[in-house]
Amino acid sequence: MTVSRSEGSSRNVTAIGYMPLEDRPAFKMAIHRTGDRWYFYCAHLWVSGWSIVDITDALKPRFVRHIEGPPNTWTLQIQIADGLMITSMEKIPDGWVGVNDGTFGEGFHIWSLEDPENPRQLGTYRTGGSGTHRNFYSGGRYVHTTALPPGYEGHIYQIVDIADPANPVEVSRWWRDGQWVAGGEAGVPEGTMLHGGAYVKGERAYLPYSAGGFVILDISDVHKPRLVSDLPFSPPFQSFIGVHSAVPLNGRPLVVVNSEAISEQCDEPLGYVGIVDVSREDKPRLISLFPLPLPAPEMGVRNFCERPGRFGPHNQHQPQGQSVLWQDENLVFVTYFNAGLRVFDIRDERAPKEVGWFVAPDPEVRRGPLPSSGLATQSEDVVVDARGNIFVSDKNHGVYILRYEAAA
Repeated sequence: MTVSRSEGSSRNVTAIGYMPLEDRPAFKMAIHRTGDRWYFYCAHLWVSGWSIVDITDALKPRFVRHIEGPPNTWTLQIQIADGLMITSMEKIPDGWVGVNDGTFGEGFHIWSLEDPENPRQLGTYRTGGSGTHRNFYSGGRYVHTTALPPGYEGHIYQIVDIADPANPVEVSRWWRDGQWVAGGEAGVPEGTMLHGGAYVKGERAYLPYSAGGFVILDISDVHKPRLVSDLPFSPPFQSFIGVHSAVPLNGRPLVVVNSEAISEQCDEPLGYVGIVDVSREDKPRLISLFPLPLPAPEMGVRNFCERPGRFGPHNQHQPQGQSVLWQDENLVFVTYFNAGLRVFDIRDERAPKEVGWFVAPDPEVRRGPLPSSGLATQSEDVVVDARGNIFVSDKNHGVYILRYEAAA
């Protein structure tokens, strides 16, 4: 079906700024503060490398520089804590932008942000395989990686010690039975892989294991991660990236989980965002699902599946205990591809409700090959700084800077 270009839609969310990033669409994003200066860092989707913007005044962001990454490499993911920046590198999968000639960067770089406008590379960790995807770093000596070392089917969990950044060392790994095919394991159902990256809280690592479900590990001994429990999601939900993110709350024994939409125009089983009760961590249970976003009347469609591109959840704002990031656990910020940014109130964990949204106008210039079904907004990642500024990236836009105004 043919759908006219959308001028966007919003409720209780206002755009206050925009960062074109020299026409390089951002993907994952991070925030860093030094003294009275605030900085935004991002990885890119269609080009290798990272960009830096001074956001001290969010109304007047100042582009600082772009750092070139290794050629023919996905450098999608970025984490910042303790004055260090962790940037992933991985082989570009078939079907995405890149020349699969066998040359690519893999693993992750470790950078010092002592000079926030000129990061200094301290070291590199190598998986020896296809690299790392969505890593977790909240400070200290350990990076919790989503890695694809040789001999495994699908990404696994690795803990890497970076106490000596010039010589990072793996201390342990954990995987689903069947993934270690080089070790004689029998293989796993399609889509079984750690995708969204671990989220570490105390002595627990919460793993969104795609078709492998939601997994809780005991990492009190980082050298020997131990399974505590798991919760399958597929079926009935989609299997490929069936669990994309798992974000635990600090004040309540709850974890907000979500899938990732993959096929355009909903040509796949239903995706979801939901809340898992882990008060009995040996028996986690799904207690609620978020309401399905609906288009505003002015968008001229009955549902977002009638719009081009993907529709469904992708990324949540993840506070990770960082003082520069928004820590309010009553609100969940989730990107929904062609449904933009959605804001949910979870004060009643049994009845999440949508309280705001921002759907950007459709891009006018294509920066990458996707979405293939038409040039529509595709909100990818969201991060909220401690001042309440919301940053949302897109496949073909720059980054929108937004503010949420609480519903009356």
